Amino acid sequence: MIASDVMTPNVISVAPDATVADAVALMLERSISGLLVVDHSGTLAGIVTEGDLLRRDELGTGRRRSWWLRLIASPGRQAADFTRTHGRKVSDVMTQDVFSVTVKSPLEEIVALMEEHRIKRVPVLDGDKVVGVVSRADLLRALAVAAREHAVAAGDDPTIRNRILETLAREPWAPRTTLNVTVVNGVVDLWGTISNDQERRAICVIAENTPGVKKVIDHLVFVEAYTGTVIEAPPET
Repeated sequence: MIASDVMTPNVISVAPDATVADAVALMLERSISGLLVVDHSGTLAGIVTEGDLLRRDELGTGRRRSWWLRLIASPGRQAADFTRTHGRKVSDVMTQDVFSVTVKSPLEEIVALMEEHRIKRVPVLDGDKVVGVVSRADLLRALAVAAREHAVAAGDDPTIRNRILETLAREPWAPRTTLNVTVVNGVVDLWGTISNDQERRAICVIAENTPGVKKVIDHLVFVEAYTGTVIEAPPET
């Protein structure tokens, strides 16, 4: 899937010349933690979030630098800090450097961007124009739909077995020659030798995620390399 498949097209935004009070009221009204800042031509100008509004003179939380930091901070930096804590326009407090994606950006790229920069939402651009936004909630909705579609794509026993084996073959960590899978009426039995318990759980997850599987029975055996001790699968609960 790509950004256009999951994005929210009706973007809640605010203009750069709107007041901070207007932005706060809109965020509270819509129960959101951030707003895209879009100018009158539809071009992205920045983003304003709760974090941008924590240091405010009205709250008595304006940043007060120690005397030695004031000595090394440039006058321009100190002036910028004053504007952010005292300014009345959204353009005074917004973050101008915004990470964005295009309508054709794959979800993998979007998630990587969110993880790397620890952000909750990214605007979606078509050229220079804002056409949507992808938030973490949008990704969860996409996951819910994908899980539902995955659940109904069942097959017969041979199809289920082939899907499990094909998935195992694609994973570099999976044992190649010590595993076998049997499927009867949607019940999967896993057989073979593994080298650690992490492999056991991952193999079970592959089986559990395969459409049409009703139950997974783990017969996998862990052989301790140094002592030769055989550790069988835990009993079913």
